[in-house]
Amino acid sequence: MMFQIGDKVVYPNQGVGVIENISTRSFGAAFERFYLLRFGCSVTVLVPLSNAANIGLRRVTKDREISRILSYLSTGWAPVQSDWKVRFKENTDKMQSGDLLKAAEVFKALLQIHTEKPLSFREKKMLERARHMLVSEISIARGVAEVHAVAMMQRALDKAGLILPAVA
Repeated sequence: MMFQIGDKVVYPNQGVGVIENISTRSFGAAFERFYLLRFGCSVTVLVPLSNAANIGLRRVTKDREISRILSYLSTGWAPVQSDWKVRFKENTDKMQSGDLLKAAEVFKALLQIHTEKPLSFREKKMLERARHMLVSEISIARGVAEVHAVAMMQRALDKAGLILPAVA
């Protein structure tokens, strides 16, 4: 999948970035093309074009998929792995996949645990990252401000009896 300068793309486990430049760099006799992604105001990442698919770089989710994500967040409680180490490994794999539904699964499962007991530092960070990924992608896919994306998520979570935590 090829992207153009200005395209908004999702970098797994990081969120939505904008392709700011496409450049070529030489490594001896070999040349490699790179996407330069910008996240927010200051963070940039170089992604080799040849490795973009393996990394999981993808276009922003369509509105139809956002509806499915919100529906998932609104329905009941999800099964949660009780062993912390196994759960953390599974959640890390889901977040690194770049799949927004898997990020929603991580988010919902960690919210459920959070209602029963405090999360560990690492799980709090993962919850924040999953929340950020969901909010930013919902915001861009629906063309609304992030505060409206947060409100959409909260309405969905209300139906499942979950409360969206404040950002730390």
